[in-house]
Amino acid sequence: MAAPTSVKLRVEGMDCAACAVKIENAMKRLPGVSDINVSYSQEKLSLLLDADRTSESVIDGKIRALGYTPVRDERGWGVPKPAEKSDRSPWWRTQKGRLTLGIGALYAVAFVIAHLAPDIAAWAYSGAALISLVPFARRALAGLVSGTPFSIEMLMSVAAIGALVIGAAEEAAVVIFLFAVGELLETIAAGRARAGIEALISLVPKIALRESNGKIEEIAVDDLRVGDAIVVRPGDRVPSDGSIVDGSSEINESPVTGESVPVTKQIGDKVFAGSINTNGELRVQVSHVASDNTIARIIHMVEEAQATKAPTARVIDQFSAWYTPAAMIAALLVIVTPPLLFGADWMTWVYRGLATLLIACPCALVISTPAAIASGLAAGARLGLLIKGGAALEMLGKVKTVAFDKTGTLTEGRPQVTDVFAVVGDENAVLSRAAAVERTTSHPLGVAIVAEAVRRSLEIPASFGGAVATPGKAVTARLKDTFVSVGSPRYAAEQATLEEPLARRIRELEREGKTVVVLLAGKRVEGLIAMRDEPRPDAASAISQLRAAGVSTIMLTGDNSRTGEAIARGLGLDVRAELLPDAKLDAIAELKQAGPVAMVGDGINDAPALAAASVGIAMGGGTDVALETAEAALLRNRVTGVVELIALSRATLGNVWQNIALALGLKLVFLGTTLFGVTTLWMAILADTGATVLVTANALRLLRWRPKDRTSGSP
Repeated sequence: MAAPTSVKLRVEGMDCAACAVKIENAMKRLPGVSDINVSYSQEKLSLLLDADRTSESVIDGKIRALGYTPVRDERGWGVPKPAEKSDRSPWWRTQKGRLTLGIGALYAVAFVIAHLAPDIAAWAYSGAALISLVPFARRALAGLVSGTPFSIEMLMSVAAIGALVIGAAEEAAVVIFLFAVGELLETIAAGRARAGIEALISLVPKIALRESNGKIEEIAVDDLRVGDAIVVRPGDRVPSDGSIVDGSSEINESPVTGESVPVTKQIGDKVFAGSINTNGELRVQVSHVASDNTIARIIHMVEEAQATKAPTARVIDQFSAWYTPAAMIAALLVIVTPPLLFGADWMTWVYRGLATLLIACPCALVISTPAAIASGLAAGARLGLLIKGGAALEMLGKVKTVAFDKTGTLTEGRPQVTDVFAVVGDENAVLSRAAAVERTTSHPLGVAIVAEAVRRSLEIPASFGGAVATPGKAVTARLKDTFVSVGSPRYAAEQATLEEPLARRIRELEREGKTVVVLLAGKRVEGLIAMRDEPRPDAASAISQLRAAGVSTIMLTGDNSRTGEAIARGLGLDVRAELLPDAKLDAIAELKQAGPVAMVGDGINDAPALAAASVGIAMGGGTDVALETAEAALLRNRVTGVVELIALSRATLGNVWQNIALALGLKLVFLGTTLFGVTTLWMAILADTGATVLVTANALRLLRWRPKDRTSGSP
């Protein structure tokens, strides 16, 4: 027996979770089919198939019977390729568009006949209704035999046939037409939501300029390979992820990070596919192939996130599973109870029961949550806020405490010179001599000293021979006049006498959370240089905004207490310092007792704490770590991104409850008017169609969501 093969299809026509459920139920009943995964947001179906038991043509037939169109995609659908997006026809050329126009034409013909020949008006409308009902009745029967007996098509078909039986032919025709219009509007709305993500694909150019053996040639982006050298001219979009090997320029990274302010890039810096080179010409070495560049992975991640169900969506699905049969029973009771118990007119209550059946259609309720979640995820992706699923998006809005790592999260992750104190000469002399010693070092402190000397445009003296490092103590080099060392205060105390004023100055700087090095010329102290990994410019503002939103903040760091407390004091948050990884886990567990906790870290050293938190948030400007670690990632690499995540989550949760209220509220209103004989059949189906349109339109508002200086719940 052959091993099961993987089958992946695009299924056109899926608009909501109910569509996915129908296809999934149908696939479950086929022998040899397993590992079924249906995503209506992506219009994708994947499964494992034993071809000896079920053929692919049978699968296609089942899908078509349910009213959807299977499309074979030889490329697969795991990761979309750059510059490729689904070709979507205008609505009037789609299957549902043509069906709606056809039903509308039939109704128009019946209307004309009814006015020209009133005696046969009932026959005209009945004929139009029966012909229009055929495709929906087929789908209802296909659902019945495929494991979805209580489908929306079944409810509508029963109501339409009932209307014909009691002589309401014109209303039956209108009901079917309005139902078709409602389905078409759902398709258009779902397409708009998908287009928000697909638009990212077109940001990556199709052609790249590859440099080989001194010649530049145009090649397809799909043909680029890791290690290729490409030329990016001013005004061009970067065709693939890579590192700059020659040139410098300002890069607009808004397609990746949502930040429109150009970023200066130089040799060694990373650039991302789809970003725009604004001025200088660049040579870039490709680091990722087209199917694995940053935008492709962002799209894939958002699609996967949209395919996962949020907790509220799962509750709604469970509710809908018994809601539909319960609604049919309720409609039956409306029909039989008044005539049997009170002698009421049968035709009146059959009519009202059919209206109740149409009002009970669950479309608006079923789509209320996934539509909002999908829009929220797409809005976040556009702004550099990547969220891996509806569950994480919901949880962010419920967070009571945000725990931050220090280095690389609240701080820049690289030390900067903050103070220079000269014992001999002036500050610039101390800094330039220290830079001469550290010129070739890769140590972060040495890099900071050289960077500050360059920033001040100081002339750095020449050294003779290489620098010699004494690990944990000092770096020594031979300058023109003598051997000069840059070392720790402890090393300096071993080599020379530190006068009390100098020792006191060192202690004061260290109490401020700074790292101090001493410049020694032989046995003589020439000066002090203090450095600190400074907080990010937006860190204090982010902490303040979180506090204003009622969210507690705390720093969890493995750094020493003195440094941790100094940074925390400046930012205005609590701190727990000198924490080993297991101690961070204990701290997260303790904080979770008071409510959901978000942990924000760099995505590498903080992986255990990120996993232990209610929701983990990784910092990182488009790096692999930011895309693959934790449940959310901040591509802008800003602490205020945490505020924006919480605001987006609260806006999405508010939108979800608005949708649920709209869906159920309209049903309750029309149910009341139906029982009192006010609602007609066409008004009943319009109530469901209208609710579906309102819910979808409300969810699509989230696509325009933008962060504010507060974490309000309004989108």
